[in-house]
Amino acid sequence: MPIRRRAAEDATINLTPMIDVVFLLVIFFMVGSHFGTPEGRIEVSVPGVGELRSMVRPPDERVVEVTREGTILFDSVVVTPQQLSEQLRAARRSYPDVQVAVRGDGDTPLQRIAEVMQVIRGSGVEQMGLAAKPSRR
Repeated sequence: MPIRRRAAEDATINLTPMIDVVFLLVIFFMVGSHFGTPEGRIEVSVPGVGELRSMVRPPDERVVEVTREGTILFDSVVVTPQQLSEQLRAARRSYPDVQVAVRGDGDTPLQRIAEVMQVIRGSGVEQMGLAAKPSRR
């Protein structure tokens, strides 16, 4: 008895399930995407954090003293009004919010202290205070 061989069948790949999966993925990404609104236009309520402070410690308050004789001391060093102005400008370049306390001797004429305060103000310092001692009665 002769053996019959089957006719050779063509091996084919069924692409229908793969096309269905790709089609479903395209639909999923289209529905999941939001077109038209750039991220820059998204309105977000940003929380407040209170007062922000510098991470760098500010310098100590600089002290200008006017002695009874009218001598000017800047941080315990004798200076002229011109030198005082130059040193304060340099300090202000390094730290714009530099603070200065003016201490005048009780017997110093007010005019001399006012002149020193004018030199300080002219150097660009905005935060200046006048140190005084309360009188005892």
